[in-house]
Amino acid sequence: METALTRLTGVRHPIVQTGMGWVAGPRLVSASANAGALGILASATMTLDELRAAVREVKSRTDRPFGVNLRADAADAGERVRILVDEGVRVASFALAPSRELIAGLKDAGVVVIPSIGARRHAEKVAAWGADAVIVQGGEGGGHTGEVATGVLLPQVVDAVGIPVIAAGGFHDGRGLVAALSYGAAGIAMGTRFLLTSDSTVPDAVKARYLAATVKDVTVTTAVDGLPHRMLRTEMVAALERAGRLRALAQAVRRAAGFRRMSGLSWPRMVRDGLAMRHGKDLSWSQVLLAANTPMLLRASMVEGRTDLGIMASGQVAGVIEDLPSCAELVRRVMAEAEDVLRGLPSPD
Repeated sequence: METALTRLTGVRHPIVQTGMGWVAGPRLVSASANAGALGILASATMTLDELRAAVREVKSRTDRPFGVNLRADAADAGERVRILVDEGVRVASFALAPSRELIAGLKDAGVVVIPSIGARRHAEKVAAWGADAVIVQGGEGGGHTGEVATGVLLPQVVDAVGIPVIAAGGFHDGRGLVAALSYGAAGIAMGTRFLLTSDSTVPDAVKARYLAATVKDVTVTTAVDGLPHRMLRTEMVAALERAGRLRALAQAVRRAAGFRRMSGLSWPRMVRDGLAMRHGKDLSWSQVLLAANTPMLLRASMVEGRTDLGIMASGQVAGVIEDLPSCAELVRRVMAEAEDVLRGLPSPD
């Protein structure tokens, strides 16, 4: 199935595996790429050396195009971009809008730039700055999310910009792909669905928790870092929501200390990162620290398997996912379902 997305990135199918921290590592990314999708490597939790090694590992596992997700506000963003260019990475994606200068530098080096956005005005901004495409995530999507559903946001953005639009938030099968295409999208991006594959390195106990979840078990909370964050309702989420300010601050300091030891960041740098992630919101100091060390809370579950101590970002689709196919099986299934749906549509007169 050829679309503007497949032509832009060189992948076989109009499907993107999103860059999930601690989840989208070399194994998942290369499996997604080999399946014909666009695999996106999550780099925000990696050091520069780890990023270069991860990129090279993906290249050793596949000769298909893939991308790397970057934090546009990272102090070392320029160095990370240089690694992408040096290593010949095809696509750079961003969770926050990159600057006009960052987009221009990547495009000059032949890298396709695809920011993720959650509002029409953000799509219009990055399109005007030269982005090659955008991933549009509706409120059903996991992690930091907005209030507008994909079915409302997607056509708004398609009508507003003249670049390929990739739909995210609520997708897990071929019917969703056809629905996105009918709105004018060039493909779909899926996070939770790829997390729940046999190629994902997420511990089995954590995958089981996702599979057991119903739609009502996926909630949006501001208790983690003061921003709307969609995740599974767990003991940790409940504890953060119950905690008073002093207790929340104590918990945040303790977890921030652990993240500082692991990452090598200084306390001033962590506070600056936390403040940068406020996006103009009035956050408490505990929320600032939690914003800075949210990766540690994700690591506890996604790497260590501690569902009691970590948070589990999740799209609402977790409530309807029931199995763990390989990436190859998943992509084949999605494309076969899409073809069946398209064949069943009435022919235009």
